[in-house]
Amino acid sequence: MNVDHNVVGWFEIPVTDMKRASAFYEAVMGYKLDHQQMGDLEMAWFPWVEKSIGSGGSLVCHKEFYKPSSEGALVYFTAFSGDLANELSRVEPNGGKVLQPKRLIAEGYGYMGVFLDTEGNRVALHSRE
Repeated sequence: MNVDHNVVGWFEIPVTDMKRASAFYEAVMGYKLDHQQMGDLEMAWFPWVEKSIGSGGSLVCHKEFYKPSSEGALVYFTAFSGDLANELSRVEPNGGKVLQPKRLIAEGYGYMGVFLDTEGNRVALHSRE
């Protein structure tokens, strides 16, 4: 099978306190989230461009079906500043914890850093610089 598109179509990061989690991600990432109530789900969508590369996603709060975890899948956010050190520097002042400071992945692949958000999720950042 030939793949002609990105394999991830959407992601959801579980939260227990939407107000706290939204404030954290808005402060760290530097953009606003779009809050939506969808039945029992409370969501805060990250900005996305529908016809562009990459995937959209959201924070999601639902007491029965979504539980934050530091041991599951790892979502990588692109650091829109161009240097993930900028976003990573805002993690701890906003209630998160840096788990892996910025480090080179390999020549040609850029850099990564990992943090724990205010809800207990392990999340990564990526940048070319």
